[in-house]
Amino acid sequence: MENSDEIFQVLEKHIVARLGKNPENLDLVLSKFSYQKVKRNELLLRQGENCTLVYFIAKGALQVFVSDADGNETTRDIVIEDNWCSDLISFGSGLSSVENIRTLEPTWLLAIDRSGFQEMVSSVPQFDKVYKQILEASYANSVYRINTLVSMSALDRIKWLMQNRPTLMRRFSSKLIASYLGINKDVFSRLKSKL
Repeated sequence: MENSDEIFQVLEKHIVARLGKNPENLDLVLSKFSYQKVKRNELLLRQGENCTLVYFIAKGALQVFVSDADGNETTRDIVIEDNWCSDLISFGSGLSSVENIRTLEPTWLLAIDRSGFQEMVSSVPQFDKVYKQILEASYANSVYRINTLVSMSALDRIKWLMQNRPTLMRRFSSKLIASYLGINKDVFSRLKSKL
């Protein structure tokens, strides 16, 4: 992906897949997004800041994580291409974010700010449907991880990831995957070698 036209085509394809061919006002929706190419390991959002953007990932990956007082990170999510990412609570409420968002590799994003987003939700009914899908997917992912992964043994968490999100295991470091699964990285490496 070398130019912004290709990036916008990825978002257009994403929206069309959810709303059907020729959705109304698609050009208006696309015009509200800005293109960003971001290097690896860049913070897009810091804990304590107000989240003002929702990102669509055209290519690359983002880590959503929290840091404790000692600087230890716990990864809530790893979000890859063809998905949306934001701190939706901060974005919607205007309150300070409790999460960080960082690029895991060079990443091509399309970002929409709060005013553009609210305008699209209120004036373009189809975009409201996409927004509800974003919220539902985020909620379902969080609830699933809490209800399922927390009750699993460390080995079962690794097996779950290999079955449900296998590309993450191949694409990212053991340290990051261990953080995502809530497992000590040494325990993760030992258990992974047994599979």
